[in-house]
Amino acid sequence: MRIKSEIWVKAYLRRCQVEGVCSVVVRRGDEHAGAIYICLNRLDGTVELYGPAPAGLEGGELERRWVSCFATNPITEGEAAIYLARQVKFDADIWIVEVEDKAGRHFLGDAVAEE
Repeated sequence: MRIKSEIWVKAYLRRCQVEGVCSVVVRRGDEHAGAIYICLNRLDGTVELYGPAPAGLEGGELERRWVSCFATNPITEGEAAIYLARQVKFDADIWIVEVEDKAGRHFLGDAVAEE
């Protein structure tokens, strides 16, 4: 069984805080099973966007896995906003967490899967 979304987000925010990186919940989703999107703002007008990996990836049943939402990273803040607005229309229970880091650190580690 996977950890609840709310608990994962709180732990992720704490991880960012420990590293001295600003992170905020932009949109609060379902506390139990809401999909989580990480928007990494590089503070230069570009962002990288990470979302839940497709079902069926190895290890995805117990731990969260991530994929880049755009093959051409980074993208503009406007492109990310449009993409996330579409996701909210599709699933109103999503979480959106924004991380601000000039160095582009996302703190997702090896959980980022290659498509």
